[in-house]
Amino acid sequence: MQPIKTCLWFDTQAEEAAKFYTSIFKDSRIIHVARYGKEGFEVHGRPEGSAMTVEFELNGQVFTALNGGPNFKFTEAISFVVNCETQEEVDFLWEKLTEGGEEVQCGWLKDRFGLSWQIVPTKLGELMGDPDPTKTGRVMSAMLQMKKIDVAGLQRAYEGK
Repeated sequence: MQPIKTCLWFDTQAEEAAKFYTSIFKDSRIIHVARYGKEGFEVHGRPEGSAMTVEFELNGQVFTALNGGPNFKFTEAISFVVNCETQEEVDFLWEKLTEGGEEVQCGWLKDRFGLSWQIVPTKLGELMGDPDPTKTGRVMSAMLQMKKIDVAGLQRAYEGK
């Protein structure tokens, strides 16, 4: 059992979000859906049979999505970071997660549920780890001008081209 699990608070879209996320990431699945009984309507105004919580797994990480009502919204103070090995992986995740969402800057995006994600190529860390501050400065400057991270653009900046 995982000692710490993330719980994502949705108004009414927990099951829709879990299905969306598990359709994007490999080795992902919905584990269990707990549904409201008749008491759900009496106490929370939720229709009987609607999802209360959805436990799902993305690449081995377990999450719970809760239909808790409109009291709380996602903010950029919390985001999920996805490290990508290739530009193709960056492109795929960016396209899927921005569908109905919003591109932000420097590899950040908000999905259609308002959840923030950072889609980061591992190459960025490699380039930023160079001891030459001139090279890392050029990489940083290039990244700050991007929404979706472009690995080739970072490499050109690193090389001073």
